[in-house]
Amino acid sequence: MAPSRGSQIHADKIVRSFSSSGKVVDDVSLQIQSGEFVALLGPSGCGKSTFLRMAAGLDQPNSGQFSVTPTDEKFFRSFVFQEATLMPWRTVLQNVMLPLELMGGRSSENRERAVRELKRVGLGSNLDQYPHELSGGMKMRVSIARALVTKPKLLLMDEPFSALDENARHALQSEMHSIWKEFGMTILFVTHSVSEAVFLANRVIVFTKRPARIALDHTIVLGERNHQLRMSPDYLAEVKKIYDGVPFSEAPL
Repeated sequence: MAPSRGSQIHADKIVRSFSSSGKVVDDVSLQIQSGEFVALLGPSGCGKSTFLRMAAGLDQPNSGQFSVTPTDEKFFRSFVFQEATLMPWRTVLQNVMLPLELMGGRSSENRERAVRELKRVGLGSNLDQYPHELSGGMKMRVSIARALVTKPKLLLMDEPFSALDENARHALQSEMHSIWKEFGMTILFVTHSVSEAVFLANRVIVFTKRPARIALDHTIVLGERNHQLRMSPDYLAEVKKIYDGVPFSEAPL
């Protein structure tokens, strides 16, 4: 695994409320260390995405302290949404180059970096295609390549594989774990799937129903993430620990 170069997240007694829906996050405190892959689980609407938005700097708590360090680079974090959110009038390559264009730099270097990330996610032969020519899994691969092209220290992912078929989802899960090991970044990954959280992450945090509080903070210790792992006793035991560690009424599914 590459040396850690990821951001650290510090949340201390975070409370987030909205006038329309009341309190969403209530007294959440946690530390995420550089280079961790953390999965956030919890019921729909419990506040997982709100927490993710605070980590992205798109929202602020009403009380408590939320910090992400270091912040010495303009594009130190990237966000992968549930939908690929590609620009339909730009090619695959042009979509991935967009963050680099916003950063400036030489066009030839930007193209080289974008091509490298597209090859990394298996789309090196699809550079000139447009989003409407791609499958759902391919679109998500473009979105991931676009997020990686700036070499972020923090990668935020909000249920990015939920709309994909099982084969595509499993392939991207394996790929995402390999990318994390190679880059050494910090990843915060929102999901509703216990099996996905255990397969991907080295730490799983389960939130209660709204308002979100931490019901479980569990470290995952598993070997290489591959297809064989999914049916291994160790993997299934970790999945069971998540279910056993959360009261049924607060279960993440």
